[in-house]
Parts: sequence; C-alpha cells; structure tokens
Amino acid sequence: MSQSTLDEDELFGEAASEVREDVEASLEQASDSLPDTDDIWNVEADNTLGALNALRSALDTGDAADHLRDAKKWYTMGERADAFEEADDLEAEIGRVEEAIEDIEDAKEQVGDLTSTIPGVKNTLEELQADDEEADDEADAAADADTDEESDEAQTDDEDAEEAEAAE
Repeated sequence: MSQSTLDEDELFGEAASEVREDVEASLEQASDSLPDTDDIWNVEADNTLGALNALRSALDTGDAADHLRDAKKWYTMGERADAFEEADDLEAEIGRVEEAIEDIEDAKEQVGDLTSTIPGVKNTLEELQADDEEADDEADAAADADTDEESDEAQTDDEDAEEAEAAE
C-alpha cells in the first residue's frame, strides 16, 4: 500500500470525525435553542389572555430548526460518504430533536388559536350575562310593580273596609 493511500485514509478518518463532531455540535445547539421547561410551565400573568400570550412567547424555538437543518445536512453527507462507523445514536438524536421542535411548534400554534379565540368567548359570555342581568332587572321591576300594585289594592281594600265599618 502506498504512502498516499495511508494519508488519504487517515485524512478521511479525520474528516469523518469532524463531520460527526459537526453533527453533534449542531444537535447540541438545536437542543440549547429550545425553550426552557420552566419558561413554559411557570407563566405569570394577570388574566388568561396574558398567560396565553406569555406561553406563546415562551414556546419560541429560536434557531433550533436552523441548527437541526445543519445537523441533518452534515449527517446526510457523512452517511452518503459512509464516514460513520456507528451513526444510530446520531440518527436517533436527530429524530428526538426534530420531534421536540414539531411538538413545540404545534403547541405554539394551538396557543395562538386560543389567544385569538378567548377574547371572543369572553365577549360572548359578557353579552349573555348582561342580557341575563337585564332580564333579571326587568323581572325584578315587574315583580316590584306587581307587589306595589298588590299593596295599593290591599291598602285600598283596607281603606274600603274601614269606610264600611265606619258607615255601619
């Protein structure tokens, strides 16, 4: 075997190691770009809409997708060049990070939907409650009017009875 072949094999081995390191570094950057668990779980707000807005902001994946893309790019190059002796761990980690990004983006979309829906629900409920209160007020007013009318009738009856007694 010639010296040049040994050098090429050695260079290829170094390149393969560097590609693996690039994939691992990009995966680590992708994971580091994902939101912190506490930021998602512990949201402070004065009301539901504030909590939803804070949660939506916390669900930002930042540059995670870009870092994942770099990891996948270097992984694909390494795989096609048959540069990896064992790449199952890299493939599994790429899948885990990709799934996490998708889950977070789905959650962010759902929170966004709720954020746009909740104010409408609040307005609808306020209108219904205002209508109910108005109906209750009208019913109370009608009941008060009936009570006043009955009191007036009772008073008139009492006065009529007193007049009849006095006339006797």
